[in-house]
Amino acid sequence: MVVALFRIEDHFVQEMVAHSREEAPNECCGILAGPPGQVAALYRTVNTSASPVRYSIEPKEILRIAQELEEKDWEMLAFYHSHTHSHAYPSATDIQLAFWPDSLYLIVSLADPQQPVIRGFYLRDGQVAEEEMEIV
Repeated sequence: MVVALFRIEDHFVQEMVAHSREEAPNECCGILAGPPGQVAALYRTVNTSASPVRYSIEPKEILRIAQELEEKDWEMLAFYHSHTHSHAYPSATDIQLAFWPDSLYLIVSLADPQQPVIRGFYLRDGQVAEEEMEIV
């Protein structure tokens, strides 16, 4: 479901940045979830690619999280991952491997480690659409 503005509390932003820094030089990845339109939880996941240029989440881990969300009547609202040396914009690989068209994809850029940048995108049918974000 596309929302007009993606709102996220600052502590979740800080957690994504911390996760990105801890996993560097490899990319980190995770899932944001909650009731429709409200981020209520952050799930750190393991980057099974263990790579500085791509990420992959074990399908069993996604299934486990999805089952927990179903019990709570929550949704997967966004997937996040880091770019440790490049800008916060989807790579060709990110676009190609975007399997959840209704979820937002957040990218945490550590290109400047002192000033991380986070941007969100919808990735559908090879198309990239940036989503406005509000940190509250």
